Amino acid sequence: MIATAFDAFFLDLDGVVYIGDRPTEGAPAALRELRRRGRELRFLTNNPTSAEEIVRCLRAMDIDAREDEVITSGTATATFLAEKGVKNAWVLGHEELKATLRAGGVAPEAKNAGDADAVVVGWDDDITLADIRAGALALRRGALFVATNEDRTYPGPEGPLAAVGTLVEALAVGSGQKPVAIGKPQPLMFDLARRSLRKGQRAVMIGDTPEVDILGAHRAGLTALLMGEAPVFPYRQDFRNPDGRITALADLFRDDLDGAPLREWDSPPYSWPERVEPGVAAIVLDGRGRVLLMRRRDNRLWGIPSGHVEPTETVQAAALREIREETGLEAEVTRLVGVYSDPRSQVMTYPDGRIRHFVTTCFLCRPVGGALVSTGPETLETGFFPPESLPEPMMTMHPRWLADALARTGAPFIR
Repeated sequence: MIATAFDAFFLDLDGVVYIGDRPTEGAPAALRELRRRGRELRFLTNNPTSAEEIVRCLRAMDIDAREDEVITSGTATATFLAEKGVKNAWVLGHEELKATLRAGGVAPEAKNAGDADAVVVGWDDDITLADIRAGALALRRGALFVATNEDRTYPGPEGPLAAVGTLVEALAVGSGQKPVAIGKPQPLMFDLARRSLRKGQRAVMIGDTPEVDILGAHRAGLTALLMGEAPVFPYRQDFRNPDGRITALADLFRDDLDGAPLREWDSPPYSWPERVEPGVAAIVLDGRGRVLLMRRRDNRLWGIPSGHVEPTETVQAAALREIREETGLEAEVTRLVGVYSDPRSQVMTYPDGRIRHFVTTCFLCRPVGGALVSTGPETLETGFFPPESLPEPMMTMHPRWLADALARTGAPFIR
């Protein structure tokens, strides 16, 4: 049974432990039984309130809990800011969040946004456009942008209601900055929960939202169970797909479960991308069979010309534009090499934190004009090289594409 397979259970609150002001079916008894068996419990919520308030709510439902077992997006934000050395913050949030930050050593009483080390976004119904404008100006002047979470809505009696994410989006648009998000599905709350365990203890996350609880647990390398009837995603390795399903916490004590059996999450060697984008690459061979390579400024690695597809641009036009912009040469496409999407090599993490998965169309090309430039805005060096003596280090995926292109021409490739 699942109850004996793990030493610690990380639990989402709303939808797993309770719904509104009522516990889910059998939750109090199931949590008592886990404690009786010596299991550790941690309660993880994107509510940016205090641990004290969560404990009070749980005890009112006959669920025992201690403050040191509760990690809210507010307490996690306080920990993050303290570890970053932030002393004072401009807080767009309610008094509970401010009290939580204060208890963590961060003063939330900056007299104006311009004096703050960080702008922290939580929730308060009284936040005005003037508050958002002041926060955006502070961010443009260099303050750290921190969001307790990025949830766009939460359940309400009349349907989904606007949540913290709407304020985050307003500040992001007004400042041109991307926030550091603390709550699920970001890994920090899961990492804080894991830090509180003894070395070697195995933990599992139980949540009801694939895009938040399951995704976040998997990004943190944790096995994750989905409670409820939320649909899954078509690709088995999608980070949002659970490793097992339960209908109630009492199912943790069943010897066999309906649906997919529990599996342990095996973290892949790439990050979860925010989106999938089209990319292009060009293998340019001169009349002597040498391949055009450039050494990039952003990562200092050698590779073939490559990049994005712009709106309304064909993939062929994009490939030729990248050659021209990166090397100065004009070229023409001679054939398609292939379309590549392996996330192990084509999930890219940028310095600003963006994560993209590229589906790249690769073409074989030949030069027809222009003049090779040695350096440029994106380029440290350029040159034509024999396939048997390529410079190192090269971008991970490019030797594969080059080998495929040369196989189509009958040219040898030695690496």
